[in-house]
Amino acid sequence: MSILVHRSSHRLLGSLGILLVVVLVVSAGLGRFPISPFEVLRLFWTRLSGTPLPKALEQASLVVFRIRLPRLVGATLVGSALAASGAAYQGLFQNPLVSPDVLGVSAGAAFGAVLSLFLGLHPMALLLVSFSFGLATALLVGLLARKVGQNSNLALVLSGIMVGSLLSSATSLLKLLADPTNVLPALTYWLMGGFSAIKEPQLVIAGPFILAALALLVALRWRINLLTMGEEEARTLGAQVPLSRALIILAATLATSASVAISGPIGWVGLVIPHFARMLAGSDYRVLLPASMLMGASFLILVDDFSRLLAASEIPIGILTSFVGVPVFLMLIRRGGVR
Repeated sequence: MSILVHRSSHRLLGSLGILLVVVLVVSAGLGRFPISPFEVLRLFWTRLSGTPLPKALEQASLVVFRIRLPRLVGATLVGSALAASGAAYQGLFQNPLVSPDVLGVSAGAAFGAVLSLFLGLHPMALLLVSFSFGLATALLVGLLARKVGQNSNLALVLSGIMVGSLLSSATSLLKLLADPTNVLPALTYWLMGGFSAIKEPQLVIAGPFILAALALLVALRWRINLLTMGEEEARTLGAQVPLSRALIILAATLATSASVAISGPIGWVGLVIPHFARMLAGSDYRVLLPASMLMGASFLILVDDFSRLLAASEIPIGILTSFVGVPVFLMLIRRGGVR
């Protein structure tokens, strides 16, 4: 029986992996300058094999590799990170309504980015400041929770809500003080989330942090399984609960903070996608976590496609994820899919 379950899990993850590849290839050809999937594959083959690029494909190569590929890679990384962080937090806190910003990390990273825009810092400085503020927020929340003691999970959540609310108010204050002509529109647009500003340098800085965090979450997925049973049961089975919790929070925080730093705050991905993955993969985090990553990446790429194509001007992706996430989540609640 276990062999059959193992094979079915591999088939599911393989199918989701193939879906992600198809979505990437098709999305690379979508836009004001349409390129067929065959030409996209041909472009990738010439790049990987080192064969000369046909002159007829030079413009298509420029569009795909310089403009579309960075934002596709960004959407893949951010979608995977947010979905995996959401799934990990939901298992850790044993609460299906928990999302990646539960510890105030998203609010901290957003405040760091808004502060950078307010001060007129370089885009690379914005990325580093945003990332640093996200990590500092998680550290502050952890210190406050340790002072409280008692129920550690509850203390973390309440501390996260308090610090996140404070940082959101600080962000609103900066918007109030910002130059309404030049600075305020940039602040407002960034807070809506999106991938239009993602270039290779941002990916080079944030990408390794996201990949390292995802690798750590995948390595800890069996420990998340134990923690979903409760602390006492996990200790009985030999798990080092404080260390496991700290490592999972560290990985999810790294992934969330780096994601917000390059794309702005994007809601609902980390809340809704793990529930869809759970409906397909079950509650075993050995399958659920990679399934969430693959589904999150595909979902965010598709939403980014709509943000580029629905209107003459690009729609911020955070708006579209809300329009999609809210009705889908209500549907899951009504059908009993949130568990």
